[in-house]
Amino acid sequence: MPPAVSVVIPCFNEAKHIESCLESVLGFESEFDFEVIVVEGMSTDGTRDILSRLAESHGNLRILDNPARVVPVGMNMAIREAQGETILRLDAHADYPPNYLTLCVETLRRTGAENVGGVVVTLPREDSIQARLVQAITTSKMGVGNSAFRLGAKEGPVDTVPFGCFPRSLFDRIGLFDERLVRHQDYEFNRRIHVSGGKVWLNPKIRVNYYNQPTIRGLYRQAAYSAKWDTWSWLVAPYAFTPRHGIPGVFVLSLFLSVVLSAVSKIFLVLAAVILIPYVILAILSAVKASRGNPWWTAFLLPPLYMGYHVAFGLGSLWGGLLLAFRFTPVQLVREPWPGAGRYRAWPPR
Repeated sequence: MPPAVSVVIPCFNEAKHIESCLESVLGFESEFDFEVIVVEGMSTDGTRDILSRLAESHGNLRILDNPARVVPVGMNMAIREAQGETILRLDAHADYPPNYLTLCVETLRRTGAENVGGVVVTLPREDSIQARLVQAITTSKMGVGNSAFRLGAKEGPVDTVPFGCFPRSLFDRIGLFDERLVRHQDYEFNRRIHVSGGKVWLNPKIRVNYYNQPTIRGLYRQAAYSAKWDTWSWLVAPYAFTPRHGIPGVFVLSLFLSVVLSAVSKIFLVLAAVILIPYVILAILSAVKASRGNPWWTAFLLPPLYMGYHVAFGLGSLWGGLLLAFRFTPVQLVREPWPGAGRYRAWPPR
């Protein structure tokens, strides 16, 4: 009999994490059969050797080549090859508890949702003060806004969840992942579920340990890169827009214009103060709360680090918008969301 669930894991150059990730996945406690499909982006760091060794001892582990090295391309490839009636998409940068698969499938069946997920427990990738500061930034409301799956929330419908567990039939109904979106493809897909009449469900009992960026510089680069792709996704999928992704760009642009226009009138300096003073107060209060469990002096570092994080995200959004205006983006060069879709903008379904 074919497996009931197909677990799909895209990866590229994950030699440090892929073995522990797969050990947790292959150790899932489940009453039904499942297969694991790793979509491998032609890694150069020894990841493939680790995968080949594990595949020899686990008959339910398959490896697919993904020369494009783009996550949605790999996901679509795996979905077409998958044998299970349920698709569970996982990340190679994480470890999963033994009951993860069972909880996902149970929640999917119990709620009637078309995607379910849980809470990300963000952990420092290294034992360093920078890694701990990254953890503090990305687990506070000041850092990530109202992202429920990062902050913990009650069980119920949400706008998005990490990774995702889907009925196979969903992809026949609303299509595959948008291959134009190197980033932000998960959020776009979740929003597409909403506009097609489905629901995305968060169960806080489903928990995953995720290892974030180890350095502040890495976090800022990731923020700017992600923000650029967020902006580009709004072109091909306007329903994917959410205020929390747009606020940093408005914040940075407002401060910039206030400073520039202050040469014309000092009233703009007052405007800048009106923006900054509440921001600084919130940053200080959030820093005090987020520094618990860390050295006391991290409370003094976090407010400017929050600012840097939001500025990096805002600059990424503005840069992405500028490139859109001049038609210099990859999403404007490819009309189909995936080969054979046939339309530039295939959604929302009617």
